[in-house]
Amino acid sequence: MGMPLRRWVLAALALTLSGGLLSPAAAQEDLIFRKSTVWKMLTPNDKLAVYGVDDPIVEGVACHYTVPEKGGVSGMFGVAEEVSEVSLACRQIGPIKFKEKAGQGDVVFRERRSLIWKKMQIVRGCDAKRNVLVYLVYTDKLIDGSPQNSTSTVPIMPWGASGETPKCSEWIR
Repeated sequence: MGMPLRRWVLAALALTLSGGLLSPAAAQEDLIFRKSTVWKMLTPNDKLAVYGVDDPIVEGVACHYTVPEKGGVSGMFGVAEEVSEVSLACRQIGPIKFKEKAGQGDVVFRERRSLIWKKMQIVRGCDAKRNVLVYLVYTDKLIDGSPQNSTSTVPIMPWGASGETPKCSEWIR
């Protein structure tokens, strides 16, 4: 294999293994707002960005997460490797309805946090004993992950006059 072809094959393999070509989870994020944290004179500021995302499988649950976004030259061109700190809050915003069965730890939302190697994921589980949905956000890398994470829980409660509440254990296994 010639050198340019070998580099291309290795780059494609790295991109595939790092999750760059994985199909994204069905959820779509909505930017709520950004707040500058570090001022930079000639390039974009470092910011904290707050996003909202609806669970694509569980109707009636919304999550909000906050991530740092690097400014500077690398942030301006979208090549900065973002840090792993992410905070998460999920709440019941309406009657809970499961659209389909899912597994423990299934991905709700995924986004790249660097050009190739790092991705952030929000995953969902069920605490069957308490009938509570559990959401975990974390970042990982191809070589080494990060212990940085955040967890949020959503107790499944009756909503309005809807009556019976579903059991998460019947839908998430």
